[in-house]
Amino acid sequence: MATAIKIDFVSDISCPWCAIGLAALEQALAHLGDEVAAELRFQPFELNPGMPPGGQDINEHLTQKYGSTPAQQGQIRDLIRARGAELGFVFRREGRDRIYNTFDAHRLLHWAGLPDTRPAGLQLALKKALLTAYFSRGESPAAHQVLARACAEVGLDAARAREILSGDDYAAAVREQESYYQAAGIHSVPAVIVNDRHLISGGQPVEVFERALRQIALEHGKGGPEPA
Repeated sequence: MATAIKIDFVSDISCPWCAIGLAALEQALAHLGDEVAAELRFQPFELNPGMPPGGQDINEHLTQKYGSTPAQQGQIRDLIRARGAELGFVFRREGRDRIYNTFDAHRLLHWAGLPDTRPAGLQLALKKALLTAYFSRGESPAAHQVLARACAEVGLDAARAREILSGDDYAAAVREQESYYQAAGIHSVPAVIVNDRHLISGGQPVEVFERALRQIALEHGKGGPEPA
């Protein structure tokens, strides 16, 4: 009988390691098969909450934020592209041109995860569509037409998505969740929190996720505390 576990995947659309981590986590869960029954939820985290409209040139941003050189940035892009290829996720060879504000994307992801949103269960699909739009096609995750199209692609109500984007629906809820995870000590992503107790940090390899989840499921199956 499968052991039920809850997974909160704290991440940002603008984080390439989040795309890698999600792909690896999905493959780990597939390998575990009927050993676990995972409830996967996506929680918001903004790497650059103060990013202005229009975004910023990615090379300029990385130099300002991390002090990295163009050569170092190229090496990291090559590593990210290779890791993605191993997992079946395609990063554009050109890399990202700009980095954008992702708050509206998080508002839509929050909406997609609500119990009364129909069709149900599309938060994962929307997350993957947004990551693909940005990293594989180089589209802006701040552009409302890109966001609404991603919603339509996965079967969500595009008209409702545009209505959300035109106002401030779910803004307070997203900020509340962001504050919650920051207060809990999450300062980098992806952060994979299992059963509100176990933290797996970073875009780990498939086998790391698989081993950790199997151990957590085993402990939970032996009578560990129930997830909240």
